[in-house]
Amino acid sequence: MLVIGIAGGTGSGKTTVVRKIIESLNKNEVAILSQDAYYRDSSHLAIEDRKKLNFDHPDSLEFELLVKHINELKDGKTIEEPIYSYLTCSRSFETNSILPKKVIIVEGILILTNPELRNLFDIKIFVHASADDRLIRVIKRDTLERGRDVHQVLDRYHQTLKPMHDQFIEPSKNFADIIIPQGGENRVAINILATVIEKKLEI
Repeated sequence: MLVIGIAGGTGSGKTTVVRKIIESLNKNEVAILSQDAYYRDSSHLAIEDRKKLNFDHPDSLEFELLVKHINELKDGKTIEEPIYSYLTCSRSFETNSILPKKVIIVEGILILTNPELRNLFDIKIFVHASADDRLIRVIKRDTLERGRDVHQVLDRYHQTLKPMHDQFIEPSKNFADIIIPQGGENRVAINILATVIEKKLEI
């Protein structure tokens, strides 16, 4: 089993990179774990308090559960990945069943900040994009998918996203084995990465 960690700032193009890697591999051999599924449940908090949560700080994540699940997949066990809603800031009672596969891709902004998690990755990737490109993608995503207006997105960017990116996410780039600039638009880097993965699977 090959475990790959793909990190990068919010709106850097990580999801596009993951999708293009999968397109170049046998889809039946790949399982994806999203960091976003492992945000701590906040259903015990009032709605107004949930809106103040900082999703860009490592403490917001249940890393211990993600580490446990990766180890279980490596042991050949099926896991039950949580389902998290950004609209309610809580976990669903339902889960996603994830079967062990030849390739496990773990994707998320903060996955390279946790030493125990980092040590489980055979390949560590950081997707880099300029601050302007990331902000544009965040505005589009949060207004369309997360029920925020532009003013809320910009306030959150200046108060939370940018400070947390500078403090935690950008420094985690130093732990990466491969840095992909221009996100999912960098076809050359993605093709090279896919070739590396295929060769490792042949060993």
